[in-house]
Amino acid sequence: MDNLKKRNLTFFTIGLIFMLSGIEYAVILPTIWRYLQILDAPPYFLGLGLSAFSLSGLLTGPLFGYWSDHSKTTKGIILFSNVFEIVGNFMYFIGYSKWLLLSSRLVAGIGAGAGSSIFGFLTRSTQPEERAGIFAAIMACRQAGLLVGPAFNLFLRLGDFRVGPFVVNKYTSPGIFMCLLWVLLQFVVLALYWDVPPLSSVEGGTAMVEIKEDEGVMMEEEEAPLMGPDQDLTTHTYSTVNTDLLESSSEMHPVRRTSNPFKNFSASREFLREEVVVLLTAQFITLFNQTALETMVTPMTQRYFSFGELGNSLMYSLCGVEVILGFFFVRWLSRTVSDRAMLAIGLVICSAACIWCLAFLCEPRGGYEWELSAFIIGVFLQLLGLPFVAVSQVSLFSKVTAEKTQGFSQGVRRSVGGVATILGPLWAGGLTNNLYIMLGMMLALLVMISVMTALSYERLTEPRRVECAHSSDSGG
Repeated sequence: MDNLKKRNLTFFTIGLIFMLSGIEYAVILPTIWRYLQILDAPPYFLGLGLSAFSLSGLLTGPLFGYWSDHSKTTKGIILFSNVFEIVGNFMYFIGYSKWLLLSSRLVAGIGAGAGSSIFGFLTRSTQPEERAGIFAAIMACRQAGLLVGPAFNLFLRLGDFRVGPFVVNKYTSPGIFMCLLWVLLQFVVLALYWDVPPLSSVEGGTAMVEIKEDEGVMMEEEEAPLMGPDQDLTTHTYSTVNTDLLESSSEMHPVRRTSNPFKNFSASREFLREEVVVLLTAQFITLFNQTALETMVTPMTQRYFSFGELGNSLMYSLCGVEVILGFFFVRWLSRTVSDRAMLAIGLVICSAACIWCLAFLCEPRGGYEWELSAFIIGVFLQLLGLPFVAVSQVSLFSKVTAEKTQGFSQGVRRSVGGVATILGPLWAGGLTNNLYIMLGMMLALLVMISVMTALSYERLTEPRRVECAHSSDSGG
């Protein structure tokens, strides 16, 4: 098997990982509240249960990223993290008490922390110009999981039997179902996942140097092997890949470096730069607003349109289709449009959606048909802007932060998003009857990040890089 095929199989496996995370969310969310009620849990346990997964993920994300940056491998990390998903979902299946159920989401969330290692791997294994498209496809896989997840609930709800001491019913069956899926995924990872070397290591004979204009210094990004005495002195461009090397190599081995990637690392220098602060802020605001709207939608459809379970399920399915199509449209658009331009487009669309909701949804008038039409337009616009913002800020973040510490940096980014997914529902949950305040705050956040993006637009681009070739008698 050539290296290019191994790379594609690895990307396919990563897509399955993200799809399973979407399925897990979709099969557990509809039943967890009733499950907690059966276990005599107070109402606030629903918020704790939903937040526990995000909390453990945001705490472990940087740790898994740090591990992958040191080892330059991710396969072992994924296999290890999936064990927590397996154990956590089995604990959810057992149930027994509300505390065990809460602990199960904490344990499963640890496994989600490996996402930082995966994004670090994707950054090192892709060219900058193709990265946004690959990120869009991976994010679409999670949305596909969210879309097909409810279909599994159609047969999971039919379970009503015992397996030894364990009860299998519509509340416990999602746990054992996801446990089995994560076990199967372990075998897929073992068979199809390969720790492909970074593209920079494939391009032999060069050393990549990153020029950061704002610092006026040249920072060596990756050290490549010296050229042999029989090799010509050549210079390669950063964005090209030697595909002959990719396809002709018969075996692929994990790339390990003895140097410590954090030797000269400074968190303040890395994360307090203007462009990084803008992108982390965009990450927080995007997920804060998204989770706040998700929290608001169900009570709103019940109050104004009398939607039941069927109506809400149909609505979420249509929303899922729109988001998936949006991600693939962004994937296609990324070939010709820059990341920062897509970020600006997404922020404009999201701001327009928020203004529309403020104008027509806070105090709906005009009858049922007009109110429903206004609601559909608002949700459509919000979901239309989401893929633009989500993909562009992840892609840009991978380009403006150091490649050698990319796993840790992606962990920090995902932790910021984790905080947003905890705070968003808390903010919206108490304001479902006061949409002016809730939507007003969301619009204010969008205006803030839009201004920050406009002021920092020139810096929201990949640092200029060059590659220097070495000869054998250069003395290193």
